[in-house]
Parts: sequence; structure tokens; C-alpha cells
Amino acid sequence: MAPFEALYGKCCRSPVCWDEVGEQRLMGPELVQSTNEAIQKIRSRMHTAQSRQKSYADVRRKDLEFEIGDKVFLKVAPMKGVLRFERRGKLSPRFVGPFEILERIGPVAYRLALPPSLSTVHDVFHVSMLRKYVPDSSHVVDYEPLEIDENLSYVEQPVEILAREVKTLRNKEIPLVKVLWRNHRIEEATWEREDVMRSRYPELFEE
Repeated sequence: MAPFEALYGKCCRSPVCWDEVGEQRLMGPELVQSTNEAIQKIRSRMHTAQSRQKSYADVRRKDLEFEIGDKVFLKVAPMKGVLRFERRGKLSPRFVGPFEILERIGPVAYRLALPPSLSTVHDVFHVSMLRKYVPDSSHVVDYEPLEIDENLSYVEQPVEILAREVKTLRNKEIPLVKVLWRNHRIEEATWEREDVMRSRYPELFEE
């Protein structure tokens, strides 16, 4: 008698294809065959999904092509303090520039002419980091006053508390504040924990 049967009073059944075989027992070669069939089915579905994603990416990539001498915006990511924004309440990426394209590196990368203030940033970028130069002040941040690091991130600063609310989570009340951030519109304000904001930015709460 197997240890599992002695402990639970029944035979241990493989979870493979329970919904397909029902109460039918799978023994020896049958179990191996069913397991292999399940693995092959999973691999086939994964391959199909990967091929579909690649085709989507290829379509987008073909639409983004630039010529030497073109001007483009470069995407940078805002950060709160030393932590990146969480998925909820995330500030939208900003685009700085424009910068001139100096060289095409392979099918999907370009070398840009960067100013001395961005000397720590590698000058070759994937096409997904670029946007065609179209003047639009609401989507562009002037890079001069920012301290953009080598990872194309910069520290964002809060400027005003717009609203307050209390959220109940697991029978615990958590005070929240709605924060307006520098270089962002009011509709991009994010809800943050009040205690965290008071600790990092006490000046926001001074009367």
C-alpha cells in the first residue's frame, strides 16, 4: 500500500486531465501518454499566443520608422521620491526634446544627438522610446530643469493637496490625499497615503 493511500484511505490520482477522464483510472503508460498530450497541448497554445504577440509587435514596429535628420521626442518616466509609481495612480510618461536622429542602429534602434546635460544617458534607443516630433506642450517636459538619470527616469515633486478621503481596508481606516504633481495636469493627480506624504513632504501640510 502506498503512503498516500494509507494516510488518506484512497489512491492518489494524477491531476492531469481530471475533467477529461472523470473517475477512470490512468495506470502506467496511459498516465504517461495523457501527461505528454497535455504538455503538447499547452506548448501549442503558448506558441500560438507568442506568435500572435510577435505579429502585433511587428505591425507596430513597422509603423515607427524614422530617417536620419528627423527630430523625435524621447520618453522619460516620472518617479515619486526614490520609488517608481505603482500601477494604480501612475503618472503618464513624459516626452522630452526634440532630439535629432544621427544614425539608425539595426531595424528597431536609433542613435540620438543628446545635449551635455544628458551625458550619462546612453544615446541609442529602441523605437518604442521615441515619438515623432509634433509640438504639443501638454505632453512634453523641458529636460533642462530635470535631473534625468541613466535609466531615463527623473524625480517628480508634489505641488498641492487637492482633496482628502478615508478608505476602509480590512476594518482599518487609511487617510488618503489627492496630490497634484509638478508638470502634470489636474486630471493626472494621484491618491496617496497621507502618512507617507506627510513624512516625505511636510511642507505640503503647512497652513
